[in-house]
Amino acid sequence: MGKKHADKSFYVYNKTRETFVATEARVADSYLRRLVGLLGKTKSWTRLGCGLWIVPSRGVHTIGMMFPIDLIFLSKEKEVVHIEEFLRPFRISKVSLKADSVLELPAHTIYRTGTSIGDRLEITPLSATN
Repeated sequence: MGKKHADKSFYVYNKTRETFVATEARVADSYLRRLVGLLGKTKSWTRLGCGLWIVPSRGVHTIGMMFPIDLIFLSKEKEVVHIEEFLRPFRISKVSLKADSVLELPAHTIYRTGTSIGDRLEITPLSATN
């Protein structure tokens, strides 16, 4: 990834379920962006379609956050290897050694999209679809 993707939006498509998981995901692929993550974001971030893709990552925390989130842990091949729904503020997720990255999504996204372990996701810059 690197800085060239830092300000781009991505869409996340679940190829297994044929549904969009996020339509406005951002990437956190530098030390500082991963460290900050969603800290300081307001509840408006939780609107349908938002997301933050943390690369690389095997686990996250919600210390300092003001709202719960859903987590999708992805292998290097973007296969779902672990999920956590409704992780409340001031918690620490499981650490998954199988994960290469983690998607932070608004609460209830996993339920709404039916995303499950073993699903294959596609993460593509929005500019690639124009």
